[in-house]
Amino acid sequence: MPLKKAAPDYLLLIVIFSLLSLGLIMVYSASAVWADYTFDDSFYFFKRQLLFATLGIFAMFFIMNIDYWTWRTWAKLIIIFCFFLLIAVLIPGVGNVRNGSRSWIGVGAFSIQPSEFMKLAMIIFLAKYLSMNQKKITSFKRGLLPSLSIVFLAFALIMFQPDLGTATVMLGTCIVMIFVTGAKISHFISLGMLGLVGFIGLIVSAPYRLRRITAFLDPWQDPTGDGFQIIQSLYAIGPGGLFGLGLGQSRQKFFYLPEPQTDFIFAILAEELGFIGGSLVLLLFALLLWRGIRIALHAPDLYGSLLAVGIISMIAIQVMINIGVVTGLIPVTGITLPFFSYGGSSLTIMLAAVGILLNISRYCRI
Repeated sequence: MPLKKAAPDYLLLIVIFSLLSLGLIMVYSASAVWADYTFDDSFYFFKRQLLFATLGIFAMFFIMNIDYWTWRTWAKLIIIFCFFLLIAVLIPGVGNVRNGSRSWIGVGAFSIQPSEFMKLAMIIFLAKYLSMNQKKITSFKRGLLPSLSIVFLAFALIMFQPDLGTATVMLGTCIVMIFVTGAKISHFISLGMLGLVGFIGLIVSAPYRLRRITAFLDPWQDPTGDGFQIIQSLYAIGPGGLFGLGLGQSRQKFFYLPEPQTDFIFAILAEELGFIGGSLVLLLFALLLWRGIRIALHAPDLYGSLLAVGIISMIAIQVMINIGVVTGLIPVTGITLPFFSYGGSSLTIMLAAVGILLNISRYCRI
């Protein structure tokens, strides 16, 4: 490890604050009507998101100044604690049910989502394991199987809630990390075939997931039921055109698109800011991905490189799934758009993860 730290990646900081600022604006714009009707306060969701954004920024700057090797030291305790939370949330009376999923644990006036914490904990733990066992990763029994075992245990606990979106993001992130460490492609092909069978089994075992698939293929079969969200999302994106209807001028947020400040906030953004606004957001995410890849390539050690790969993969996969759902490219699954969607746990964890990425950048010559 270099003894002297450099300045963090300022371009990455600018991109993060740009995304966060746009996200706060859109949370207010998308939620004002719903918040005023439900809570008699049009700023209700905005104020809560601003609070978590502030906490997240403090966490980001605090973590940015903590040597990322510290997380390697505490990796086992961190992931054990997150497993404890995943088990606790499944206990009736401890975990709170929202939208059919027992994914939340109430803490005072707020709630936390343990699966969000597990995503980052798994990245920290897996980066340590893979950096210590890189030479074994080509062996299925001695390298790949042990790493995947703990990943699938966390995946199973999250699916018991159930939360397919978060579980998919975590699994996809871990697969990217294992792949770049040097695992054999033949192993991935075999596991991919088994995973496909398992995925089909998950769909068949839960009728609501099967309905989501059929709604994705033809949402007009059930326009007031399972196809409702995607239809309303497309109704928002279509009229946006090139320049949009104007900030705050969305029509779909008037009780057509359910809870537009959460998973479908990009649809409202596209409606109000148009193709230009949507493209700007995608460009900012592309810049974030670029800086993250450069940090991973120039990290001073394998652990730092894998940690950066995991963080940037988590963000990228989540962005692709969310926008894919909103634009009708993949079936509906509940996953937030990083730095935009309303949600304290997701926003705070994302900013904390970026704090780790910024700390790694302080040891890189880029």
